[in-house]
Amino acid sequence: QVQLVESGGGLVQPGGSLRLSCVTSGFTFNTYTMGWYRQAPGKEREWVAILPRNSKTPNYADFVTGRFTISKDTHTRTVYLQMNNMKPEDTAVYYCHAGGGSYHYTNKKWEYEYWGQGTQVTVSS
Repeated sequence: QVQLVESGGGLVQPGGSLRLSCVTSGFTFNTYTMGWYRQAPGKEREWVAILPRNSKTPNYADFVTGRFTISKDTHTRTVYLQMNNMKPEDTAVYYCHAGGGSYHYTNKKWEYEYWGQGTQVTVSS
């Protein structure tokens, strides 16, 4: 059974840091593109950081560039999102994502796709 189990969310003050973890199982981790997405109240889900399956270079959304870092440990099947210098607008539910097989840019869908349950991140003083 495919599982993506997230942890690390919580309340943090502006300028503070959090590290999210996503422990996975049930799929071939090394052949999947891993990523983090988020969804704030009243807004659509947006991508935050992507670690492509065939690249060592992560991709970051403009609003987190220089502040967030995505990484993974292939032995433990874990994906991380280090979040520094956090801002109130970072408040959202953060989701871990795995995409495999073929990707369709027009549909923005993967042949195989899995999501974590989401973890709440709140940035407030």
